[in-house]
Amino acid sequence: MKSLHDKVVVITGAGSGIGRALALDLAAKGSRLALSDVDEAGLAETVRLAEAAGSPEVVGQRLDVADRDAFLAYADEVAAHFGRVNVVVNNAGVALAGDLVDLDWPDIDWILGINLGGVITGTKAFLPHLIASGDGHLVNISSLFGLLSMPGQSMYNAAKYAVRGMTEAVREEMLIAGHPVGVTSVHPGGIKTAIARNSRVSSKEDQKATAEFFDKKLAKTTPEKAAQIIVRGIERNQARVLVGLDAHALHTFAKFSGSRYQDVVARISKKVLPAKAV
Repeated sequence: MKSLHDKVVVITGAGSGIGRALALDLAAKGSRLALSDVDEAGLAETVRLAEAAGSPEVVGQRLDVADRDAFLAYADEVAAHFGRVNVVVNNAGVALAGDLVDLDWPDIDWILGINLGGVITGTKAFLPHLIASGDGHLVNISSLFGLLSMPGQSMYNAAKYAVRGMTEAVREEMLIAGHPVGVTSVHPGGIKTAIARNSRVSSKEDQKATAEFFDKKLAKTTPEKAAQIIVRGIERNQARVLVGLDAHALHTFAKFSGSRYQDVVARISKKVLPAKAV
């Protein structure tokens, strides 16, 4: 996809963070945008900013990506409204911190429903439209934690590893079938968004301390920079996009150290992670 001008781009989780930054970057390139989020106020602001940035058409709609029926209906509505869909970015995501033994089942269902179920639904619902466009691209936002695991992030890891695996398999399926659809798995490191502040935690975690640790120690890359890297990945049809120096460094470390990276991570995490709440 050499140009994103006049392409119809779908972005979930567009009310803030990477989703909003992607919308504004693509708006400046002349893309037509179908934006969604559960945060209606944040979404409305993104729509306003995208229109001001130069998009010829922006449509915003509240959407809970964990609601499969609503998501399937949304995909049909977007395709009917615009007449085609060229790019889909399954970006909506949440965070859940805590050791697996301490997590509650409703919170586990919540994160898996959004971070994995939402990406599966968005991929399957829009893939026929991407194929039919004759010039399509699927982007699924995984994570650095889809490349290596971290204590206290077991369910986030579970979802993001699964997103990576599914995305890479879909890319292979498109290549075998000869469909005109590029597929990219994106792995951001620490991005300066509100995901940690809006996260859920187990009863053993200090939510405020966890959010502050992420914001001050881990979030090094701006959403705008992340969006630029992701858009460049679309234009270059990259299979995998790493975002941030931390993503590159830790991925390289885990790749060359093998399973022993887990021992190193455990030792360091024991020293630097915030203390438990109780």
